[in-house]
Formats: sequence, structure tokens, C-alpha cells
Amino acid sequence: MENFQLSHQKPNKVSEYIAYKITQILKFMLNIFYGSKYAKRAVILETIAAVPGMVAGMFNHLKALRRMRDDQGWVRELLDEAENERMHLMIFLDIAKPTWIERTLVLLGQGVFLVVYSFLYLVSSKTAHRVVGYFEEEACKSYSEYLEKIDQGVVENTAAPSIAIDYYQLASNAKLRDVILRIREDEAAHRDRNHEFADSFESGVLPAHQQ
Repeated sequence: MENFQLSHQKPNKVSEYIAYKITQILKFMLNIFYGSKYAKRAVILETIAAVPGMVAGMFNHLKALRRMRDDQGWVRELLDEAENERMHLMIFLDIAKPTWIERTLVLLGQGVFLVVYSFLYLVSSKTAHRVVGYFEEEACKSYSEYLEKIDQGVVENTAAPSIAIDYYQLASNAKLRDVILRIREDEAAHRDRNHEFADSFESGVLPAHQQ
């Protein structure tokens, strides 16, 4: 985790500018509703983040069936990404404890994003993966800010939820900061992989599957 770095892949093509603009719009809307409420902001973030991997996994699964050829590990990796993001959501639900109104808004937001992202993936898989790459860049920034607030004492470094301790196999006395570090590391990995997936559509060479 000491090797973590914030990074940004500068858009160079029209499709990449579109992907980046979509990300900025989502970020703007998120800031309007939650701003510096980092835990509740993370609930929204992770609800949306859990969608792309499942959508991409489903479409790649169907494409592999149609073409009757091996998917080279893409489907499993994309579904693992979706599962990882879902676990992030479960962790933050324990931390933020959103009201039923907030849960309703989250479900509505997820429904809209599911439809939009599915359509985008059908139109341009490359752009869809680039969107996720940029989305994860912003997630890394958001969690870095979260860590700064914990270090500054603005956000209390409470005990880690038991679900996070079990999932990440942390020590029993682990703190919130330990959990955020692990989640940020996950997001950085998703960031890099989705940019690699997007690049593969241009090169025609699928990135090697990661275990």
C-alpha cells in the first residue's frame, strides 16, 4: 500500500473526452448531495461502482457464447470486480447507516446508472471501460481525502466494522483508516485494469488475466 499513487490518464480522443465528461458530471452531482459527508458519499459511490463489472461481465459472457470462444478470463475478473465493489458497499452501509429515504435514492440512482451504462457498453465497450477507469480515479481521490480527514482528526478513526475485518482479514483491533486504505487499494487496481481494458479495444490485444 506504500506504492499507491494518484494517477490520471489524460483523454486524447473524442470517446475519452466523453468518458471523462460523464465522470465529471457524476462527481458534480455527488458533491451536491453529500460533499464532505465521506461515509454516506461512499455509499453512493460504491452503489454505482458495483454496476459496471456486472454489466461488462454479462455482455462479455454472452459475446463469448455467441462467438463460441474462450473469454480469456475477462468474465470472471469483471464479476470479481463487481463483487469487490459490492463488499465495499456492505462495509459502508455498516459505517454510514443511511436512512430509508437515502436508501431509496441510492436504488433509484443505481437503476438509472444500470440502464445508461448498459446502453453505453452496447454502443462502445471501450468508452464504457474508460468511464470506469476515470470513475475509479475519482474514487481514489475521494478516499485519499477521507484518509486526510481521519489523520487531521476531522473524522473519527472508529473501530473497523466486523464485516471489513472478516473480508480483508484485518487484526481484531483494526481501525477505520485501515479499512479505507484497503478499499483505496482496490479502487486503484480497478482503475488500472479498466484503463487497460479500454486500451485493448484499440490494440486488439486483450490484457492478460490477473488472478
